[in-house]
Amino acid sequence: MDLDTDIIIIGAGMSGLGFAVQLIRQYGHRDFEIIERSNRIGGTWQANAYPGCGVVAHYYQYSFALNPNWSRKYPLQPEILEYFQDVSDKYSIEKHTRFESIVTSAHWEASSGTWVVSIKDLKTSQEFDRRCKILISAVGLLSQPKSCEVPGISSFQGRVFHTAEWDHSFDWKDKEIVVIGNGCSATQVVPAISQGDGAVKKVTQFARQAQWIFERPNPPYSSLFRWSMKWVPLAMRTYRLMHAYYSEWDFQSFPIESGAPIRKMYADYQGNYIRRISPERYHEFLIPKTEVGCKRRVMDTDYLECLHRDNVELAYKDPIAKIVEKGVRTKSGRLVRADAIVLANGFQLSKPLLSLNLRGEEGASVADHWDKFSDGTASAYYGTCLSGFPNFFIMMGPNTASGHGSVTYITECQIEFTLRVIKPILKALSAQRSILPVITQKTDIVKVKPEAEEVDINTTQERLKSLIWSSGCTSWAIDPETGRNTTMYPDFQYKFWLRSLFVPWRDFELSTSKPAAAALSLKAPGISSWLVASTSVAVAAYFMYQRLPLGRLR
Repeated sequence: MDLDTDIIIIGAGMSGLGFAVQLIRQYGHRDFEIIERSNRIGGTWQANAYPGCGVVAHYYQYSFALNPNWSRKYPLQPEILEYFQDVSDKYSIEKHTRFESIVTSAHWEASSGTWVVSIKDLKTSQEFDRRCKILISAVGLLSQPKSCEVPGISSFQGRVFHTAEWDHSFDWKDKEIVVIGNGCSATQVVPAISQGDGAVKKVTQFARQAQWIFERPNPPYSSLFRWSMKWVPLAMRTYRLMHAYYSEWDFQSFPIESGAPIRKMYADYQGNYIRRISPERYHEFLIPKTEVGCKRRVMDTDYLECLHRDNVELAYKDPIAKIVEKGVRTKSGRLVRADAIVLANGFQLSKPLLSLNLRGEEGASVADHWDKFSDGTASAYYGTCLSGFPNFFIMMGPNTASGHGSVTYITECQIEFTLRVIKPILKALSAQRSILPVITQKTDIVKVKPEAEEVDINTTQERLKSLIWSSGCTSWAIDPETGRNTTMYPDFQYKFWLRSLFVPWRDFELSTSKPAAAALSLKAPGISSWLVASTSVAVAAYFMYQRLPLGRLR
């Protein structure tokens, strides 16, 4: 069965783009396609275009595509998106990408040893199938926003949108806005829309539980600093190493017992910072009662300072009861008018993978697999592989996130690991297409063994029990129904890197599909045998020629 392409990558965000680039850089392989929902490269940085969105760039960027020209430590979304676009342009990734398209389903076809992927073109609504040997899910953890669970949402007459689906046609100047949530996105949006000439008339932020807000200085980089990053040998790598060192050290605060003194130090320091910067009327709420690190830490993007503004209100004592036509009604009966409601309520962590409607061996779905291995919650071997799903790999999969480091670092480790695992498959494909006789392994199917996957995910869960997320606090990393931690990696990031360096082949089952075996066996008595014979005659003639006087006279 002919392939339409060797590899299909679902998603053109940070992980999908990184995988495609490394496939080219390391193997020179360009027989791949990327399926991307939006109209450009960038993934979460294309989607999360809300005001104030940013990240620490020197640590977040790819190790193989360092950029010396970042404007500041935490640049905003447009600058980060431009960086990913530049990386894409350098390797001509867009010509391999189907934009405004989604994967509606995919199933493993055992008879041909291939994935059959159903794709829908969102512009034309046309649906078609593409056949590939290797399937990569790069949809990411934070790609499917949570819906609004507040009753009455359908009755609201204004605009409603999630921070990851920001409505850029909406002009918030002099408008009344309600923001639901107080995590990273909310604390970036509120200060951004409440200042300057285009500020909102009023923003009311509803929050249920306080977050630990850490101080985050963010001055522009000087021209000397940027010059140094560009021209001083190893300056950028040293700067990134410094970020990595301090981030890795921070993991020591996560063990429940040994990390307690460090968490207390953080709580004292950051608690004093919150009291010093924020209005006194909010201190009762803003100082969290939870342990530092249990929830995702929030970097202060002038959020605490903006709470002093007359057009900003933090509502925490009187929660929303329902949404009505003109705004929201609180439990006390108060009507908070709104022209728009901004949802900053997070993401559905396991749903992106389930939404792909994958069917592995014997038609089993991912949900079926998780029911069998992890009480119905997200899990995977090394956060990357699922037994029963041959030649399928997940980027930014379950239990790969950390509360202290860079997600790009972990994703690059997963990319490197996956490239090592698929190397035999790519060699087999090359052998099948070659007109020359090739002595190589026939392996073109690789899948993790069920017992290896079970040991890995159980070990991960056991190690998580000693860390702060298992101390009884509520966290976005914990599945509310089972109590399993489906998100966090339970160790230093460098240990994730170490285990990605070498493939434990004992954990994998390697096999050959029937078409591959047939192609290689048919080659032997046909063209290959003729080539072997011809080559042998040519080599013999050459050495005979070297022994003749004519050869010695050359």
